[in-house]
Amino acid sequence: MSAPGSVDVTRKVRFCAAHRYHRQDWTPEKNREVFGACNNPHGHGHNYELEVTIRGSVDPLTGMVINLRRIDEILREKIVSRFDHRHINEEVEGFRDNIPTTENLAVYIWNLIEPEFSKEEVELSRVRLREDSFLYAEYRGESS
Repeated sequence: MSAPGSVDVTRKVRFCAAHRYHRQDWTPEKNREVFGACNNPHGHGHNYELEVTIRGSVDPLTGMVINLRRIDEILREKIVSRFDHRHINEEVEGFRDNIPTTENLAVYIWNLIEPEFSKEEVELSRVRLREDSFLYAEYRGESS
């Protein structure tokens, strides 16, 4: 038996990474004024928690929207291997000149994984990136 319509399935992964909020075109004083402790010259780290929500129809044969192993493979390959134990500004393509705020990271992650889920004939519905227990950014794609 499968339910009519679509179902959202959310999977969570964690990674640890460091970053620094800094604009090269600003003075050190302006950077400290705007970004505060996030402008530490050596960066600072977080234990990020990423929630990825996939929307699709329930397959009547498997009872699943998508096999969880496939979600895990995509997240391991595209996200965890790229970000875990890295300094985002220094080691992740696209962030040498782009400030790795939680908001920018959520959009970046969406753009990395959305094509992979499209291949699986499901829709990426939401990316929620939690920087700590007090802050997260949520992105639902450009059409939302």
